[in-house]
This record gives sequence, structure tokens and C-alpha cells, in this order.
Amino acid sequence: MFKRSKNKIVAAIMSVLVCLFLGTLAVIFISSYFEVSRENYKMLEHHAQIYILPENTDRDRFNDKPHDWMDAIHKNEMPKRFDKNPSFRLSTFYSVAVSDNGEILAVDIGDKETYDKPTLEKYALEILKKEKKRGTKGNLVYLVEEKNGYTLIAFMDNTIIHESTSTLFRYTLVFGGVALIAMFFLSRYLAKKIVDPLEQGYIKQKQFISDAGHELKTPVSVVSANAELLSRELGNNQWLANIQYENERMGKLVSQLLDLARTEDIKPKMELLDLSRLVAGGTLPFESIAFEEGLVLNTDIAEGVVIKGNSSQLSQLVSILVDNAVQHGKSGKEILVKLSHNRNTAVLSVVNTGEAIPPEKTEQLFERFYRLDEVRNGESKHYGLGLAIAKAIVEAHDGKIEVRCYNGLVEFRAAIAKQ
Repeated sequence: MFKRSKNKIVAAIMSVLVCLFLGTLAVIFISSYFEVSRENYKMLEHHAQIYILPENTDRDRFNDKPHDWMDAIHKNEMPKRFDKNPSFRLSTFYSVAVSDNGEILAVDIGDKETYDKPTLEKYALEILKKEKKRGTKGNLVYLVEEKNGYTLIAFMDNTIIHESTSTLFRYTLVFGGVALIAMFFLSRYLAKKIVDPLEQGYIKQKQFISDAGHELKTPVSVVSANAELLSRELGNNQWLANIQYENERMGKLVSQLLDLARTEDIKPKMELLDLSRLVAGGTLPFESIAFEEGLVLNTDIAEGVVIKGNSSQLSQLVSILVDNAVQHGKSGKEILVKLSHNRNTAVLSVVNTGEAIPPEKTEQLFERFYRLDEVRNGESKHYGLGLAIAKAIVEAHDGKIEVRCYNGLVEFRAAIAKQ
């Protein structure tokens, strides 16, 4: 139980840290990506604005509009705000000018010649077919702008930025991963510090229950024996009858305390057993008890359910669940004991008609000494330990027990691993 609690604390801490790390990483890189992209497109726009078609371009291929060509050469009234920008001056630009009829007018491969003319021409024609004004092509960022009588496809080499971003991303993941591993061990340490005091308190509580049960067993037996001897001498006596009745209740409580201590502290001896026969045999004695309470006890037990378990504890589990259903079932209604199974699990279900249990109290039902207010009375010999014992038995068999309420029915369902 406490191991699961530690794991849950570690999982919660690590989930928060991973979400924070990934969220921060995503915000940083997404915002950086959009900022870099915005800056790149601004530089491309400026480059496209100040671009002038080379003078040796064939004027006759230029849509027969020499005045536009001359204007393109001589008119340069574009803003200069990027001319002294180091990023702009250090960036590598390529340009392809294409006439309106699809002919290549000029190709500028810059001074680094990373991309040759055929490659840029191919890229430019592909981009024009897509009819997209901006985007990326490999490591190139491109911008399409209509000029006087021709279309300019401007490219900017983004290789260094891509590599720098990839390197930054890779190192961030590496160091972030190392930090998360360190935080994992720190969270385990913190979880241990948090849970250990609770575990120690729980162990002491179990030890107290066990010690108290053993210490009370002897005086209860002595009182019972002496009361029996007195009853033989005195005959019917009201005060002696009260002593015997309360001593019987005390004996029942001590017996349940010892059962709980044994179930939680001692690993039961497991063996292959026929659970179908065990459930049928454990249910049979309650038929007369249910009849006296005005209830009908029915069974639906699958045959041949064989599991590896402890017969004594599983018989006690059946008795606890059926007795609980008899105690809280509505008179005139049915109690159904059902056993089913699949490949890995055997499921014992006990259903009775009764008041719905509030959702916030369903988990508390399996705690020690817990009883719903409706069943608290001085005459009851039930002390809220039966379901705690049932839970301990199921968990000792690597199973899970739960309670469900639906359509006026209350179902206690124990799923036990076949092993």
C-alpha cells in the first residue's frame, strides 16, 4: 500500500516537472521559430525591394516593355533600414527572375554558390506552380514578389540557423533529460520522507491491534469460564446474563482483531483449489440465516474455477461478504452470490438490495472500525472489521475489492488473480 503511495507521489512530481519542461521548451522554441521566421521574411522583403534586374538581361524577352526594364534598373527608392543590420549583411540571398510567360530572365547565386543555377531555377518554377507567396524549400526560405513586368523569387539560406536551432534543441533535451533524472531521484527521496512516518504509524497501529488482541484473549476466556461456573450455581441471573453477553461481544471483537492481524502480517500458504466448490460450500450455511431474515439467497456459480489461493482465507472472504449482504439486505428481496472467471481473473460478486452508499464513503467502508451511521447500534456484534479483513484477504491474493451501487442494488465485487 505504502509502496504504491510512494510511486504515486513520484509519478505526480515527475508528471508536473515533465509537463513544465516540455511546455517551457515548446513555448521557447515556438516563439523563437515565429520570431526568426518573421525576421527572415522581413529581410527577404527588403532584399526583394532593392533587387534590380541585371543590365545584360535580354530586353526583348522582357515582355517588350523596355521602359519597365529601365525603371527596374534605375528606380531604387526602397527603405534602407536593413542595410546596416549585421544579420542582413551576413545572410546569403539568391534570386530568380521569371518573366510573365514563364521564361527565366536572371539567376543570382550570390558569392557563396552553395546552390547552382539549375537547382534554383527548378525550385523557382516549382514554387510558381504552387502559387504560394512565401514558405520554405529545404534549407531555403523563399518569398515571391511581383515586380515591374516580371516575378522575383527571392531565397535566403537558412542552413546555419537550422543547424544552430537543432544543436540548441538537442543540448536542451540532453541537459533537460539529465535534470529530470536527477529530479526523479530527488522525488523518490522526498516521497520516502513523506510516506515513511505514515508507514511507521501504520505498522505501530497494526502491532497494537495484534498485541491488544492477544492480551485481551486470555482475560476474555477467563471471564467466560467464570461466568459459566457462576451461572451453574446461581441459575438465571440478569446481571450475570449481561456479563456473559458483553463478554461474548468482546470475544467476537478480539477474534476479529486477531484475524485481521494474521491476514495482514502472515503470508498465507497458497495451493491450487476449486473456488467453485469453496464458494458453494461457504454460501450454503447462510441460506437458513437469510430465510430467517426474510431474504432469498440465490447463487450463480461457474463450474471449474480453479485458482491458486488459501482455502481458509477465501472461505472467510465468502462468509464476510455474504454475512454483510444478509445484515444489510432489505427483507423480502434477493441476495445473489455470483462467481465468474476469465483467463486471468476469478470474480466473486455478492449483490443485495439496499440503500445506496454515498460515493465519498465507498472507500472508507474497507477501513478498520468504519461503519455507516445507519448500522451503528449497541446490539450489533459487528465492529467494522469484516470488510477490512476481506480487503486484506483479497490483496493477499493479488486482487482488488470494490463496492458498486446501481438501480437500488449494492454489489461487493472481489477480483482475484488466478496466478
